Amino acid sequence: MTSASSVRTFEVRHVQIVRAAFAALAAVMITFTSDHSAAVGMAVFSGFAIATGLVLLLSVWLVYPAGRRWPAAAVGAVTLVAGMVGGLMPLRTVIGFFVVVIAWAVLSGVLEALAGWQGLRARTVRREIVPGIADARPAAPVGPRSESRDAVVVGAVTLLLALALLFVQPAYALDYTIEEAHQTFTLTGVTIGVGIFGGYAAIVAVYLAIAGFSPRAPLPVTTESPDGALAAPRADAALRIDPADQKDPA
Repeated sequence: MTSASSVRTFEVRHVQIVRAAFAALAAVMITFTSDHSAAVGMAVFSGFAIATGLVLLLSVWLVYPAGRRWPAAAVGAVTLVAGMVGGLMPLRTVIGFFVVVIAWAVLSGVLEALAGWQGLRARTVRREIVPGIADARPAAPVGPRSESRDAVVVGAVTLLLALALLFVQPAYALDYTIEEAHQTFTLTGVTIGVGIFGGYAAIVAVYLAIAGFSPRAPLPVTTESPDGALAAPRADAALRIDPADQKDPA
């Protein structure tokens, strides 16, 4: 058996940093593009979703141990499929943009928030351990609290994206004139929708970047069998020993 940390080069922080980079790229492309049409918005979303989905699916094998892979696999699959659907030219319409982005935001937001909530809930469960007797039962694999918290936040923000887009009327159109420029412009529903997605991407980019670069406490020692399955924790790791109870060997 080998230590999980010794065989895994990539960590969750690397996934967060790469996701932040793709989200920032999407936000920059929308912010500095004057054309906020459905075709442009769908193209940016498609690239963002495909890249993010591939990163999450790769992290299933490169980052997460057995027992903690389903959130990355589920969110990655949903995101990748949404990006591929968004790349279809017949769907690059106003209605297509709202339907695809809202559907993706609801599914991925629920999955990521649920995974984070389960992680937080699992850490609050305390087993009854008889003093002096180690619990040999294998514990369910639980990631760091910060990872679960970040998943809840990103999932909640993604659900807020879906909610915000639901309040936008795709057929909305408002003509306005800028006197200094002597030009008349039209504010449309898809322009608002693409702008909202750009704002979402910027928020996610900042949050995940901060989470990825923040210092973290070292993970507890876990072991894996050669086939990748988690082995039972060591007996000396099952008990929590208060440092105040440890006696000086001298």
